[in-house]
Amino acid sequence: MVNLQAHPDFPPSDAIAVSVAWNGSADGILAPTFTVEDWSIVRIPDPVPPVRTDGLWKTTCFELFLRSEGADGYFEFNFSPSGAWAAYAFDGYRAGMRDLDIAPPVIAFGSGRLEVTLDLASLPGGAWRAGLSAIIEDRDGAKSYWALAHPPGKPDFHHADCFAIELPAASGA
Repeated sequence: MVNLQAHPDFPPSDAIAVSVAWNGSADGILAPTFTVEDWSIVRIPDPVPPVRTDGLWKTTCFELFLRSEGADGYFEFNFSPSGAWAAYAFDGYRAGMRDLDIAPPVIAFGSGRLEVTLDLASLPGGAWRAGLSAIIEDRDGAKSYWALAHPPGKPDFHHADCFAIELPAASGA
């Protein structure tokens, strides 16, 4: 399990903690579980069918970024407690963004956590650098920004400093 850190310029309004546990397998399945210490203060989007949706970062949302070792391009995945999701491919830092053609993730929200099952078998295999992040909107509308590491300045989950975990090679297409 890893703990995410709140961005120093956007701390949470109440004392909470955000953590992520990893589950995965050699068949290209990655299954992060995001936990928030106190969901009672979090604004949770209303449930929707599991559909690809842009703009999830505008409210409570959890994110995974993956980049192959030494590559400029990367992938971004967004998961909402509502059940909505998004997946994008980038050619480089915030450049060449497009929808990523990937199987929809399975998202389960309850019991104080958001469990995601993501099939990465269609992505290139090899070792990855990963970034984990969260936008937590409280019931008053204030947002805190959480990541493994934060670069200087405003919150920027796309920044190379945020790709702070190494994942071993798993099979892919």
